[in-house]
Amino acid sequence: MLILLTNDDGIHSKGILTLGKQLSKNNDVYLIAPERERTCVGHAVTLHKPLRIREISERAYATNGTPADCVLLGIHAVLPRKPDFVVSGINTGPNMGQDVNYSGTVAAAKEGAFLNIPSMAVSICARQEFLFEDAAGVAETVIEALSETAMPEGTFANVNIPNLPRDMLKGFSVTRLGKRIYNDIVHERIDPRGGKYYWIGGNGDKYERKRGTDFYAVEKGFVSVTPLGLDITNVSSIKFYKNHFRRRFP
Repeated sequence: MLILLTNDDGIHSKGILTLGKQLSKNNDVYLIAPERERTCVGHAVTLHKPLRIREISERAYATNGTPADCVLLGIHAVLPRKPDFVVSGINTGPNMGQDVNYSGTVAAAKEGAFLNIPSMAVSICARQEFLFEDAAGVAETVIEALSETAMPEGTFANVNIPNLPRDMLKGFSVTRLGKRIYNDIVHERIDPRGGKYYWIGGNGDKYERKRGTDFYAVEKGFVSVTPLGLDITNVSSIKFYKNHFRRRFP
């Protein structure tokens, strides 16, 4: 397969380099990633400044753009043809629950799905001492499984891998998004000239422990595979909105 591999941690991240090495054993792989870390940029696309591409090594390119930019540039400016698969990761840290709305890693996979290319985001659930080699082997298995038949239209996969040796993993679990409990804090500080500036911080490691969610699966030692969709309409609330507005407009 021809695979476009990207991330939001940057072209020099060990996650993308390890996964690229693993996938290159049996596939044609092109790495196109931001030249620096672009964590939490979401699905930003660069429209108001030039984008540049710099070749780092054979089939490895860095750009000043976002993860979503990387997918667009790879498909339209770098790869010899449309890729068979878009892979974003391995992200250094989990992308579960509401994280997917902030994540540049997930956004890159979503951009691939926008272009009707089978796509997935993959993250390792740890904050340090990452077992990237084990995670890369797991990610390859997921790609092989998803490539056996056409993925449902308008979907892509969000994969979270426990930071465990591969032989200690319990297996795979198809999950729904869980709910992370954020504790956001905005720190106000003063610069040397007396001006205020702010750091957004906080701890987001707490979550609701509900069976069937990505958080629960990873906690129990399973690789979480969550199908995400391009249509984010909340279908269950359509009736509520119809009734609400029917009373106000003819």
